Amino acid sequence: MDAQRVDSYLITQVKFFSPQHLNLLREQMLQMDESRFVQIQMLSFNDPMITLLISIFAGSFGIDRFIIGDTGLGIGKLLTCGGLGIWTIIDWFLIMDATKEKNFRKIAALL
Repeated sequence: MDAQRVDSYLITQVKFFSPQHLNLLREQMLQMDESRFVQIQMLSFNDPMITLLISIFAGSFGIDRFIIGDTGLGIGKLLTCGGLGIWTIIDWFLIMDATKEKNFRKIAALL
C-alpha cells in the first residue's frame, strides 16, 4: 500500500482515534492489499465530540452508550437514571475515549 495514500486517509480520520492507535493503524495499513483498503474507506465512525454532546444532554437516559454499541451499559444507565446522575457525570470524562476505542475495534476487525 502506498504510504502517502495511507497517511492522507489517517489525516482525515484523526479525530476518530487516539494517537497511540494511529501509529498501529498506519503500520498495519501499509502492509495490507488494495481491496481491504477500499473496505476500510467505506467504514463510518462515531464522532467522539458528538458523543460527548449527547452524553451531556441525554446521558442520564444512556443514549450515549447505545450510540457507541454498549447496549448493556445503556440499559443500565437508562434503568438507574444515569446512576442517579453520578454515572452520567463520570461518563462525561470517559465517553470520548470509549468512542475512540470502539472506532479502533471496528477498523481493527478488518485489518
